Order: sequence, then C-alpha cells, then structure tokens
Amino acid sequence: MKHAPWILLGLVVVAVLAWAAWPDGGQQSVRERASALAAELRCPDCEGLSVADSSTSSARAIRADLRARIRAGESDDDIRQEYVDRFGESILLNPEGEGLGVLVWGLPVLVLVVGAGGLVLALRRWRRQPAMHATEADVELVGRTRAQQVEDR
Repeated sequence: MKHAPWILLGLVVVAVLAWAAWPDGGQQSVRERASALAAELRCPDCEGLSVADSSTSSARAIRADLRARIRAGESDDDIRQEYVDRFGESILLNPEGEGLGVLVWGLPVLVLVVGAGGLVLALRRWRRQPAMHATEADVELVGRTRAQQVEDR
C-alpha cells in the first residue's frame, strides 16, 4: 500500500506515452498530412518559425511541394528525408531520436530524473536524523547568558 501512489504514477506515465505514440492508422487526408509535415519543418528564411506558421514565398512553395509529394504517394519519412538531404538536419524542428537528437531530448529528462532522485535521497536522509534536544548544560548556559545580559543593561 505504501508504493501505490508510485505504481499509479507509473501507470499514468505509461498510458500517456502510449497515447502519444499510438499511430493514426494512415487515415489522414492530404491536407492533414501536409499540415503535420509543415509543422515539423523549419522555414529556411525565418528563424524559429515552422513552414506552417511562416508566410514567406519559400514556405508557401514548400507547403505546395508537400501536398504534391503526398498526392504522388510518397511517405512522410521519405518527404522528411528529402528535405533533410536538401537543407540539412537543421530543417527539422523536432530532432531525430539518434545521435545528437538523443542528447537534445534525453539530457533534460536525465537532469530531471537525477535531480528528483537527489531530492528524494536528501529528504530521506533528513528524516532519519534524530531530533536534537537541548541538554541540561545547554539550558543552564542559556540561563546564565540571559541573566548576565539583564545585569549588563
């Protein structure tokens, strides 16, 4: 019963991850697929904007190219790879799950896990320390010091 909250938290995390990673089954329309891909690609002319959010001529051309490639039957992975080959890895707003992308996604998670673990260890250690109580000598010393301060005034 003591571990029930942790088990429940683990189940919630697994459920959220499963829901986020669940495939759509390929039922998206051309427009939906093009919008999703445009949101994943960085605009080559803008800093920090996706192709979906940008209104530059190059972003409009990329959106039209995405729709044409989807209609031609290319897969999302093939389209992404074509843009990576043309513009480099920096065209992707979401880094890949291998190489440097693992560091980009994994390092913050690792820092959070290590920090939470350190906090748990510190709190456990703090709880184990016995409560300190004043000894008779301490009480006597404080009393003498107070009495001396009253006399000095």
